[in-house]
Amino acid sequence: MKTIAVIPARMGSSRFPGKPIAQILGRSMIEHIYKRVAMSKSLDATYIATCDEEIRQIAESFGAPVIMTADTHERASDRVAEAVTHLPDAELIVMVQGDEPMTHPNMIDTAVAPFRNDPELGCVNLVRKIDHESDYHDFNTIKVVMNQQNNALYMSRRPIPSLAKTGFADTAAYKQVCIIPFRRETLFQYTRLLPTPLEQLESIDMLRLLEHGLQVKMVPTEFNTQAVDTTADLLRVEKLMAADPLLAHY
Repeated sequence: MKTIAVIPARMGSSRFPGKPIAQILGRSMIEHIYKRVAMSKSLDATYIATCDEEIRQIAESFGAPVIMTADTHERASDRVAEAVTHLPDAELIVMVQGDEPMTHPNMIDTAVAPFRNDPELGCVNLVRKIDHESDYHDFNTIKVVMNQQNNALYMSRRPIPSLAKTGFADTAAYKQVCIIPFRRETLFQYTRLLPTPLEQLESIDMLRLLEHGLQVKMVPTEFNTQAVDTTADLLRVEKLMAADPLLAHY
């Protein structure tokens, strides 16, 4: 099964314009993500999908293959789907959001592993227990609640589940980690589905699948990463990555 990664990136983030080219330890964020993702032994290739010439030029300067897409996509999944139309032999597509500079290649391996034994599986998301209550209350952290089979029930930027009967320390609260493999047919099914009210309200791609009755399998990761949504996140990530041994390999 040919497996590729696609990293969607655009300059026009409402919360942090120009985010993909922000500098972390002397490299652009998109370079960190690309080089770390490309280390995964599960991948046959890694691409960057963008609508911005500035990102294309920077990506090509460090050797990344780039696929240009339309500038009208509101959802990263739709951008990735357009990019994959140029890659007809890709069977499993791993979307790695362009704001996950702490991605570890083993996270890719973990995310794609369930597809080997389940031909019906269409989409997986990584998930991680939230360690800090401040992240539980952070609007930019996408919280997820799951059923007994680890399929997502709902995702929200609001704090879920409720702490009405327990404190944070006694509550299993989880966050979505934006490493998301799709089987090819599921990715294109996503683009054919109409956008949904909760997807638009929360601005969360996966809610389109959930609202249309499809399953999203949540797979736990041991790696505690930090996405970059704000300049404060950027500073936090730079401190966390300073001692990262993976940096020595790229």
